[in-house]
Amino acid sequence: MAAISRRSFFDRMTDGLYGVALTSLIGQQNLMAENQKQHNIHRIPEYLTPKRPHFAPRAKSVIHLCMQGGPSQVDLFDPKPALKKFHGKTAPRELTGNAVFEKDRTGKLMQSPFKFQQHGKTGAWVSEALPHIAEEVDQLTIIRSMYNVHPNHEPAIYKLQSGQTFPGHPVLGSWITYGLGNENQNLPAYVVLADPSNRLPVNNVDNWMSAYLSPLYQGTRMKATGSPLLNLAPDYSESEQVARTKQRLLKQLDRMHQSQRPGQQELEARIRNYEMAANMQLEATQTLDISQETEQTLSMYGINEKETDNFGRRCLLARRLVENGVRFVQLYTRGQVWDNHQNIQKSLSSACRQTDLPIAGLLKDLRQRGLLDSTLVLWGGEFGRLPTAQIASESKMQVAGRDHGPYGFSAWMAGGGVKQGLVYGNTDEVGYASVENRVSIQDWHATILHLLGMNHEKLVYERNGLGERLTHQFPTRVVHDIIA
Repeated sequence: MAAISRRSFFDRMTDGLYGVALTSLIGQQNLMAENQKQHNIHRIPEYLTPKRPHFAPRAKSVIHLCMQGGPSQVDLFDPKPALKKFHGKTAPRELTGNAVFEKDRTGKLMQSPFKFQQHGKTGAWVSEALPHIAEEVDQLTIIRSMYNVHPNHEPAIYKLQSGQTFPGHPVLGSWITYGLGNENQNLPAYVVLADPSNRLPVNNVDNWMSAYLSPLYQGTRMKATGSPLLNLAPDYSESEQVARTKQRLLKQLDRMHQSQRPGQQELEARIRNYEMAANMQLEATQTLDISQETEQTLSMYGINEKETDNFGRRCLLARRLVENGVRFVQLYTRGQVWDNHQNIQKSLSSACRQTDLPIAGLLKDLRQRGLLDSTLVLWGGEFGRLPTAQIASESKMQVAGRDHGPYGFSAWMAGGGVKQGLVYGNTDEVGYASVENRVSIQDWHATILHLLGMNHEKLVYERNGLGERLTHQFPTRVVHDIIA
């Protein structure tokens, strides 16, 4: 046997240590993967291919018009003659029993500065502040009996989006994408059209988070002007055939890499997002190019008009996105234009002028193209406003606004299987709280899922032994009365 030199001994010993270290690391990696397999009972699919709903759907896609801030129900869709009668008087105590804060009980009632008129064949009452939506009232189901559980913006918005009043839970759009997948593999299933400025809505990106669901299901924010996404176009030009060949090669390499690392959701989401980004280079720009639209269509949305161009462009993009297979599109107004604490006649009028014509144009356009039957349009905020005046003194009643009113407010739905020309539910005689056919946020969520062909009790994600769902464990009903 050959003698072992000092140098040879230390060389061989180092090899052994490296081997032990490598074996340890591989063992830890395999253990982590095995643990993830055990805890993630619902395996994240390799692709966001379309999934079968629980039953035949009435709607295939959703456009959610997020009116953050709290549109005033008694100034838009829920006229209250009693406010004129009791103007300047304290709200009756028997009507304020649900108030969380004492200040909500003690304000002076304030009549609406806006006139109401009946519209359409069904004679629904709509404020003069919304003349264009009033023309579409026969397409709407107006719910006058919505209510939320918190009077502050942040918790109320979390509740509206995710069913809970605190962060860390997937939002409605993420649950829908998780349940139904993606119709168009070249575009995201869930698109967010926020204001083009850098100012995000209240709660920021939490509004479109997927939380404990895979990042595959979170919303993708797109811009209404210029390139819809940063770095969407490649730095150099090449033929489509070359681009496709490169994509196929990268896809094969990515999947080889992934197969060696099972159970890693973040890796799967990252790879899928890279593939989506490559596909979007060829389709997203064309889908969001409104230069293809006629002047008549642009005018219908108020595009190129100062007050309506911003929101109108995004309403038109929403139509183009659902037309191309996007499952869920969410639009946000600029800031909180509906948070009318002061001079409600002026501030509410401004919010309506920015959104009224574009939204009416969206409804008309969807209907003319045969898309409204399969597209569910949602309008509403996280709450409404109190029927009382928010003022420092009675002498300033003429320029008063209204404080947050979660106890009863209005929202509406259109298309996608809901009844046309229906007014559902009621608030009390002054519009303080919902009292008839009350609709909670979880009822609203369950009804939306039902219209999309999903049972809210069966749309479950198993996490650490818990069956998580959008409606959580709250008492919930599908509001069948509003379904056609």
